[in-house]
Amino acid sequence: MTPSNIAARPLAAALVAAMLLPAALLAPRPASATGQHQKETPLAPRAQTADDPYQWLEDVTGEKALGWARQQNARTDAELAATPGFDRLQSDILAILDSDAKIPDVSKIGDYYYNFWKDAKHQRGLWRRTTLEEYRKPEPKWETVIDLDALNAAENENWVWHGADCLKPDYRRCLVALSRGGADADVTREFDLASKQWVDGGFFRPESKGGLGWIDQDTVYVFTDFGKGADGEGAMTKSGYPRIVKEWKRGTPMADAKLVYAGTADDMYIAAGHDFTPGYERDLVSRTLAFYNDELYLRGADGRLAKVDAPNSANKDVHGRWLLLQLRDPWTVGGKTYPSGALLASDFDAFMAGKREFAMLFEPTDKTSLEAYAWTKSHLVLNVLDDVKNRLRVLTPAADGSAWATSEFAGAPQIGTLGVRAVDSDESDAVWLTATDYLTPTTLSLADIGKAPEPLKSMPAFFDASNLVLEQHFATSADGTRVPFFIVHRKGVPHDGKQPTLLYGYGGFEVSLTPAYSGIVGKGWLEKGGVYVVANIRGGGEYGPRWHQAALKQNRHKAYEDFAAVAKELASHGITSPAHLGIMGGSNGGLLTGNMLTQYPELFGAVVIQVPLLDMKRYSHLLAGASWMAEYGDPDTSDWDYIRTFSPYQLFDPAKRYPPTFIWTTTRDDRVHPGHARKMAAKMLGAGKDVRYFENTEGGHGAGATNAQQAHVWALTYAFLWKTLGGGDAP
Repeated sequence: MTPSNIAARPLAAALVAAMLLPAALLAPRPASATGQHQKETPLAPRAQTADDPYQWLEDVTGEKALGWARQQNARTDAELAATPGFDRLQSDILAILDSDAKIPDVSKIGDYYYNFWKDAKHQRGLWRRTTLEEYRKPEPKWETVIDLDALNAAENENWVWHGADCLKPDYRRCLVALSRGGADADVTREFDLASKQWVDGGFFRPESKGGLGWIDQDTVYVFTDFGKGADGEGAMTKSGYPRIVKEWKRGTPMADAKLVYAGTADDMYIAAGHDFTPGYERDLVSRTLAFYNDELYLRGADGRLAKVDAPNSANKDVHGRWLLLQLRDPWTVGGKTYPSGALLASDFDAFMAGKREFAMLFEPTDKTSLEAYAWTKSHLVLNVLDDVKNRLRVLTPAADGSAWATSEFAGAPQIGTLGVRAVDSDESDAVWLTATDYLTPTTLSLADIGKAPEPLKSMPAFFDASNLVLEQHFATSADGTRVPFFIVHRKGVPHDGKQPTLLYGYGGFEVSLTPAYSGIVGKGWLEKGGVYVVANIRGGGEYGPRWHQAALKQNRHKAYEDFAAVAKELASHGITSPAHLGIMGGSNGGLLTGNMLTQYPELFGAVVIQVPLLDMKRYSHLLAGASWMAEYGDPDTSDWDYIRTFSPYQLFDPAKRYPPTFIWTTTRDDRVHPGHARKMAAKMLGAGKDVRYFENTEGGHGAGATNAQQAHVWALTYAFLWKTLGGGDAP
């Protein structure tokens, strides 16, 4: 999602991605521009905890805290990087990340197809382009547009790519977002694609969470940290995102930009964007009050705002003549009740005029949910999950908009995880089609709706899967709910309770975990004989809003009960046992594994906690934490009565026995504060527990800013798991 269309899509959905999609941990890849970035806040002034002896570790760049982190890094490296097999493991992972044979994912911008690429020679990366004719070749010729390594050398910076938004229809000028060290906070600079030069005196947004979005060649929307106004009010929300959006004219100071909309400090995020769809150009303003709670406004030529009067909990998408509403809650309107999870379509202009006539394009069942959809020029492609397996449908509106025809997606694979996105929704009905699973390298095809897909690229096999099988099973949770999980193991694997097994989970923010190929998991774990399991626990989106809402706030424990049920099911099958079962999760998944550590320690032999939330008493006062209260609750109210039951930092008991633990994060994570990880590790170390800690100085909310940094932390992770669960060094 780029700043220019951020208001035309549900902003809360964009922020879900900003929480950390689990795939970013399983298969690290370059970040995309979402326009949601902010300056780092070293230490929040509120909710100081008098009885917390480790709160000093929240001082992100304080020398005392950084010195502690360096000491822990040295200790962890001394233990894990020194194990036999580590250098080979790290080298294998780096070779995967640096491989020239990976699929170069492209986006069509004008007549060219653009790709951001990192490899051994380009650690920071290249933004490059080619033609479709060249892209079809096994070895396309690429033209470099921006060399980030060269830019960093010239400017003595550590820029990390955050994406580019290029102005339609000639696509000459782009707004390029760059982050220092991979933080969410970034700068935006104007770039000329024709000359391949930065525009002298062009639009520039200083470092902050926020973004710029084109209106026309000389006008942009800007939502960022403007500082305090004359009224003394700040420009950012308590969540640390923009509170104000303005219209900014070229050649004028940003401080003089015209106010478009100002939210309140208690809102989550305010933004605006221009919809460039030919014949349907519109300006839209988005007010996100909280996750799953947003308002969308049509901005008129006179600057007045007209609310799109749909439920705040519904995802709202304006495309051409259509308004799509994806419901999170049942909605009674026009004498009909539409269920949670349904997708409704209405003529946008008629809706704004007061009509409430809808076509229900998707209706969920007990086994199905709408995972995603993609517009082309003439069609809408639905991507449906059926018991966590993808199925594609094509919907085509009649010329007069009176009805929608349904057809199958010609040539779509019948197995594997499928992804669909438009090549150019203004110009064609072509889509990019990806297919993958845990054992099958990702393939990319080009497909015109109604025609057989044309295979273009295939990821190489990064590990030997010839003796591996993929299965789906179900566990029964404490309240009787069926919980699906995927398991990958060797053919004929002994059920002797001794197989080193890694269980991964997330369980939050309506994010679905579907099978995806990861060379890192394959090379670091599967190829060496490990069993790999992914649990589709409640809190995720595998069965739509109901699956997510079942584990919100006071029901959070259900996600943890689901995960424990999968762990017990694995042991009951005899494929593993607690001594050989490890778990891993990041961000919200780090909160998951932190709770499994503190509440179910007897079930596991090793715990990996990555870029986590852990101190749920303080989380809403640390960086972007306040934006997640719709998911977890407000710890400064009576909500603490239930939040305390899933706050690992408070649940830790120095008298308890805990399995060996590895916690890692990054200094530059300005989304989930590194203090969570630091303090938990320090508390465990202070109690003499078996824990090690690692902190990359770069990387934002992920494993590292460069392939080398990522390879090192992943090698440490798998070395820890093999040493702990396999009874020895990395194979």
